Amino acid sequence: MSPTHVWGICVITHHSEARLWLLSTPGTSYAFRLDADDVPRHVHWGRPLTLEQAVVIAADLPTEDPGSDDPGGEEYVVEGGLRFGAPSLTVRFDDAVRGFEWRFISHKVEDDRLTLSFTDRVRSLGIDLNYRIRDGHDQIERWAVLTAGEPVDVLRFDSAAWTLPARDDYRVSHVVGEWGREFQLQRDRVPVGETVFTSRLGITGQHAGPWLMLDAQDAAEEHGEVWSAALAWSGSRRITLRRDPYGRASWTGGFGHEGLVWKLRAGERLETPVFTGLYAPDGFGGTSRRWHAYVERQVLPARPAERPLIFNSWEATEFDITEKQQTELAELAAGLGVEVFVVDDAWFGARTSDMAGLGDWWPNPDRFPKGLGPLADHVRALGMGFGLWVEPEAVNPDSDLFRAHPDWILCQDGRARTQRRNQHVLNFARRDVREWAVDWLARTVAELDVVFLKWDMNRPFSEAGQPGAADPDRVWIEHTRGVYEVMDRLRATRPGLYLESCAGGGGRADLGVLARADQIWTSDNTDAADRVAIQHGHCQLLPARTMGAWVTDSPHSFTARPTSVRYRFHVSMAGAMGIGGNLRNWSEEDLAWARMLVEQYKRIRPVVHGGVQYRLGHDAVQYLTEDEVVVFQFQPSALARSVARTRLKGLDPDARYQDEATGAVHEGAVLLSHGLPPLLSFDWTSELVHLKRVPR
Repeated sequence: MSPTHVWGICVITHHSEARLWLLSTPGTSYAFRLDADDVPRHVHWGRPLTLEQAVVIAADLPTEDPGSDDPGGEEYVVEGGLRFGAPSLTVRFDDAVRGFEWRFISHKVEDDRLTLSFTDRVRSLGIDLNYRIRDGHDQIERWAVLTAGEPVDVLRFDSAAWTLPARDDYRVSHVVGEWGREFQLQRDRVPVGETVFTSRLGITGQHAGPWLMLDAQDAAEEHGEVWSAALAWSGSRRITLRRDPYGRASWTGGFGHEGLVWKLRAGERLETPVFTGLYAPDGFGGTSRRWHAYVERQVLPARPAERPLIFNSWEATEFDITEKQQTELAELAAGLGVEVFVVDDAWFGARTSDMAGLGDWWPNPDRFPKGLGPLADHVRALGMGFGLWVEPEAVNPDSDLFRAHPDWILCQDGRARTQRRNQHVLNFARRDVREWAVDWLARTVAELDVVFLKWDMNRPFSEAGQPGAADPDRVWIEHTRGVYEVMDRLRATRPGLYLESCAGGGGRADLGVLARADQIWTSDNTDAADRVAIQHGHCQLLPARTMGAWVTDSPHSFTARPTSVRYRFHVSMAGAMGIGGNLRNWSEEDLAWARMLVEQYKRIRPVVHGGVQYRLGHDAVQYLTEDEVVVFQFQPSALARSVARTRLKGLDPDARYQDEATGAVHEGAVLLSHGLPPLLSFDWTSELVHLKRVPR
């Protein structure tokens, strides 16, 4: 048995005789081995095991199922032999030979990372399978690196494959949606066969999130085993979920989609994004809380948990923007206690509608005759930071940038250049485009002392190519990596900058962009009633501090639904609250309510952004720190009224908690077992309860 490598309470152990590796985290174990043909095979993913127990399990696993032509259970599935499921790796050499035959070379452990190196038995092609565990977390991070010793076409190259233990049935949880209806939680029985979750948009997309959760149809919010995985990638992707007739489920996933071919020359390498997996024994709630902790500590840029309270001008003005009107809004926002004032679209170039101006990132001289400096100075004099909206990856044909550089867009020779929203996508795979973006972004942020940047991306890819490039399909990878590079370089020049990821709403919400962005613009639909379900789906994987949520006008501009200012604030206070309504039209009563609710939000923000979240049903959510509790309850309709009380979770049953609003003192055991009273029977009713632990 080889030495054990320990980081805190995370351990990587190797059993050389059994050719088995065991990764142990605080609450789980993950094991795999090499068979006699050097094929890596999955052994265990679940409750903690000792190395000796993992070896016993491995020895008892069949190499193949009677009557099956597919051995299954492979740690990373390649094309070739008796394999007929979705592969993780598909390659084609110049002489049309396909597939990969495993030959093990070596393994090494560096810090918290395990790397197994293989080569093909005949051809000059190597692959490294990488595993990383993070101290204090149960996640297993996986990715792969392909190294070509000869030219090869790569048709599919996934980050990882994940195998579940055999169960009688399986269910998959995921989020689906569209513009204005993002993050709709859906749970479906997994059919026998293959189910593909994909994006061909070039961005993450609103229609499906890049993560899955599986259970055996027996998990609930706080009990039952759940296996999940999330891909840290903001471009096109493909996750193929498979259930075979023999009681097994597995999935493989990574960047790209069908039809793409990436060409590697001799000596080139290609690395996948990270695909992180998690096993949790305590239901969907336990799964979410583990993901939240991981995202907060291992993914997000390091900074204090609390997100600033912003005002964004879009819904108040849209394209009709002037310096005078922005100044009026800034003064009203400052009076409410807003911390950052963000000027949205139409501040630049000839941008008076969505027809022109994208790409010309200088202040519109008619609207801001002296530039944005006077407005930014006035905003700071009011005690707020200054923020801007940008869409760096897009260009209008009616712009100086496009007229100067028509070759900078994604396009293909001989094909139409399709427009959407009157714009094209700039090719961030090009070095000159990235340098242009870094130059104007860094200069603008520095000159105006910008503290908050809303980075939008409203355009899926079409005619995605690079005329004259030897490997034109590589643009599907390199554009996303180019966006990451620009964000990274911008943040390096301005470490204190807050960055919000937006893509037509919640179209770029993933662990890849959240390594650079502090929060996600969750949806362009700011109707508070619709936002309850959107926010419920968002927080299945991502913590509340990443969830941009505005208070806007009533009746709502999309739905014409009237809701109270209290209800609208309560829904937004459950995330990273902002304000986006036309404050010039708010009544004095609503402005007074807003000032009071902003003060309340700032008191509870450390709990919402820094506490542990518990879902108390679809329409109630709780945040908990050691000494404070915040509970939101929402009732969509009087007809939906329930007499059931809302029982709290995670509290110390022996402690006492005082209601900050009423002064009433509650026993922890009573709140856990008996709960809070139901809401009154009215449409769009909400309640915020803030409790603090008090001594006996």
